[in-house]
Amino acid sequence: SRSGRWWRQRPGGTSTVDCVPGGTSTVDCVVVLLSESVSLTARETLTVLGMRGVRADVLAAGGLSIGRFSCWRRRSIPVPLPSLDPLGYLAVVRTLIASGDYEAVLATHEQAWLFAAGRLLLPQDAPIVVASIEAFDRVAGKVDFATLLDELRVPQPKWWPTGDRPSTVPYPHWVKASHGTAGRCVRRVANAGQEREAIRELSWPNDAVMGQVPAPGQYGQVRALFDHGRLIAVHTSVQVGCGAGGSAAARLNVDHPEAREHVARIGEHLAWRGGLTIDYLHVDGQPQFIECNPRTVEPGNAAHAGVDFPPLTIALSTGAPVPDKPIVGRAGVRTHSAMALALGAAERHNSRAAVLTSHPGARLRNRSKTHEHISTIRRQHRTPHLVLISKPTGRRGSVTLCTGRVTGPQGWSTNIDGLFVPNLPQRQPYWWLSTE
Repeated sequence: SRSGRWWRQRPGGTSTVDCVPGGTSTVDCVVVLLSESVSLTARETLTVLGMRGVRADVLAAGGLSIGRFSCWRRRSIPVPLPSLDPLGYLAVVRTLIASGDYEAVLATHEQAWLFAAGRLLLPQDAPIVVASIEAFDRVAGKVDFATLLDELRVPQPKWWPTGDRPSTVPYPHWVKASHGTAGRCVRRVANAGQEREAIRELSWPNDAVMGQVPAPGQYGQVRALFDHGRLIAVHTSVQVGCGAGGSAAARLNVDHPEAREHVARIGEHLAWRGGLTIDYLHVDGQPQFIECNPRTVEPGNAAHAGVDFPPLTIALSTGAPVPDKPIVGRAGVRTHSAMALALGAAERHNSRAAVLTSHPGARLRNRSKTHEHISTIRRQHRTPHLVLISKPTGRRGSVTLCTGRVTGPQGWSTNIDGLFVPNLPQRQPYWWLSTE
């Protein structure tokens, strides 16, 4: 049975998390709570855990979200928006933890910082794996992270604070707000006029802005999990398909030992606890690091490579055994998110054809060579993507997620994820994009 009662923690705590040497984790009867339900990380976490025997509850701050339409989600629990009412959000989390229903709380997005900052407002034995707020402050902002890399002599592109700008800087270069996500607070400038405009646009009270020379090479990510500075698992991948904001919507797992060594040094220096994801650009495996996310980002790709970050994080939360030697993801595995690829194509090209051809299924010879890591339809019901395509808006960031439930031609009913472009004309045709 997959009823909610079956998945609840049994009295006395009989649930287990087992991490075997090969990196595969098996989970039995663990109930977890995700900190939000709107991000791709939350959706992929639900899928990774669901495929291993866990259905999680998710916190939802109103509206529809892609996490709410996962077949692995058990409940969606309303919560105040943490950016507007952080104390109210923490109060709900505290009540849920005190109920004893959850063996672990997984921070799937920026709530990780809030859990660290508000740790004293949560139960002392709260099953949340996060680093100290002092460690967060060293990596959460781009300027702070660049300063840390200089201290540790970790390779990165040349950079400077705009408040202490050198008299001569190269063009083009990047202007970056210290805090921002999804590539929204970064501008490429080609001359002094564009630089001044970008600095004005990205400057906010109590937040720094930096300039940075572009790094050559291919975009990659290294994901790692730490227990008080000890490396538990690590995985490296590179971008082979572009999503919204320049994100990696399709990935190829690679063997980059230098990236793994550098992230291990950073985690040990900070006595980091929990997930850590660092972006870099590389030439022949030689990385230059550019940004840090103080959490695990989109774990589906790593799971296909044998590194199960969500179950390993649950093991840390519950005190279950974890491997003595770090688990390293295997190279050569390709994964993609059809929804993220379509979002990226719509944002960059404003073209129906670009959205349709962005899907790996449009190139039949590639269908067997890449894994979908959001909708695992070969083990679930068929989950198509409904894409509504209107006249291109030409505005960056105007494409948004759309979720719902639809009935197909043969009467079957299923959940959908998709795209919505504003100003859809009446009787505008739509397209089906199957994730199969």
